[in-house]
Amino acid sequence: MLSFPVRQIHPSAWLLIALSSLLQVLIFPLPGLYVLSWGAFAPLIVALLRARPAGALEIDGSIQLQAAKPGQAFLLAYISGILWYAGTCYWIYDTMHQYGGLSAPMALLALFLFCLYLGLYHGLFGLLLSFVAGPGRDNRIALAAAPFLWVAVELARTLVTGFPWNLLGTAQVDNVSLSRITTWTGVYGISFEIMLVNVAVAAAFLVPKKKRNTLLTASLVAAAVLQAGRLVDAPAVPVDRAALLAQENIPVDATWTRDNFERTLSELSDLTVKAVASNAGLDTKTGNIDLIVWPESPVPFFTSDPLFRDPVSQMAQAADTWVVTGAIGSTRAAHSVTAASQVFNSAALISPSGEWTARYDKVHLVPFGEYLPFPRLFAFAGGLTKEVGEFQTGASRAPLDAGNTRLGVFICYESVFPGEVRQFAKQGAQLLVNISNDGWYGDSGAYAQHLNQTRMRAIENDRWILSATNTGVTASIDPYGRVVARLPRKQRAALVAPYALTSVTTFYTRHGDWFPWLCAIISAGALLTRFGLGVKAVKKAETSS
Repeated sequence: MLSFPVRQIHPSAWLLIALSSLLQVLIFPLPGLYVLSWGAFAPLIVALLRARPAGALEIDGSIQLQAAKPGQAFLLAYISGILWYAGTCYWIYDTMHQYGGLSAPMALLALFLFCLYLGLYHGLFGLLLSFVAGPGRDNRIALAAAPFLWVAVELARTLVTGFPWNLLGTAQVDNVSLSRITTWTGVYGISFEIMLVNVAVAAAFLVPKKKRNTLLTASLVAAAVLQAGRLVDAPAVPVDRAALLAQENIPVDATWTRDNFERTLSELSDLTVKAVASNAGLDTKTGNIDLIVWPESPVPFFTSDPLFRDPVSQMAQAADTWVVTGAIGSTRAAHSVTAASQVFNSAALISPSGEWTARYDKVHLVPFGEYLPFPRLFAFAGGLTKEVGEFQTGASRAPLDAGNTRLGVFICYESVFPGEVRQFAKQGAQLLVNISNDGWYGDSGAYAQHLNQTRMRAIENDRWILSATNTGVTASIDPYGRVVARLPRKQRAALVAPYALTSVTTFYTRHGDWFPWLCAIISAGALLTRFGLGVKAVKKAETSS
């Protein structure tokens, strides 16, 4: 940190990094100051392109600044990424401390290591932008490439790290007009538009002062026009069906005895059957309830346990309704009667006759929550895994057939992966169902962040999503991403959730992440172009000498 290249970074660049990091945190829940997204990254871009003295003075005597060198750019953006993750994913500390069995210092260390790791992607953006900027003070190629670079890095964060939490475009999930672009590009298209406006704002501070006001005014007008889409409300979406979503509100750290287990199961069954019965015969547009959804929960509900299977089958028969419930699926390992069973984080489907007809096993597991990557290296973090279980990975995202309805069921944080959720709709799912136990997040902003990302999946695939959670938010989400019905958090209750089926597929559903891959290709082209220009400049200098 005390090396000469670091000491060369102008103090103004550090101030801009701090400002950008703060604004990035504020655009996501719980602060939710989404309008700041149009300028949150402009200070970061300016800092990267005006980071070090050029060794000359302008006419007015002020210091002339130029783009950061690659190492400096990486460091500046990396610090911004660390601060951003610390500000938006602070809930990891409570999760690891309260439920993972880690001491406060170790939980704090886990959060710190998490931020150090994920912050590398901000650092990568800064590094790539620096390479594109190259020597000199001509920032035009770098500014033009910045939105493509950002989206390419978001794609890398999704595919490589497997933690695309709070992709930038999610900040505009309430902007109904703008968010419809995701039916073509996925959430990455909104990320691109946001970064495009940020680049325009940043450019206003990189051009000569006489041009600044004009460019800044134009960029702010563009941001206002795009943000105005939030004032436009889409038409109501017709509904002709209703589901019952049970919000169990079971403590994550509850201790389970047989009596406690049976009492909880009985209470949930009674709550569900009574709610279905009370809705029967009512004169509603949605008709009677035809689907019951129980969420992923901390209760040790095993699909092979008669103490769980029998009451759920009886409930399905009493309600005469299809049931989806979170449970722990078990399959005896082959080849040996003494071999350990494999366990899965599952969603089971039960018919109105009480028959257990199908099961979805979670494909994308949570590292440190549902399995421990590199057990020897991360043995200190195994406490949380022991609380949840050493789960195996599911093998299929095929929809579950519930009579005449095909359900795309995904579990918990699988909802943050755009390219994975779309596969359910591509394979014919007419309704998407997300079951989750957001009790792990406590009262932090994570539950709201999770909800917004789930809402974005509804928009991308033009599907209704039923989101059933243990502690909330339990909600019915329409194809525009709007929450049309919800329950208050941390209450045991049942929600009558209106919905409709659709078999129409969006361009994004059919073709997936073509847009971020295109951005990655263009980014590579920009890097090669800059490299070619650099080689030509060197050859020209050698020739002239």
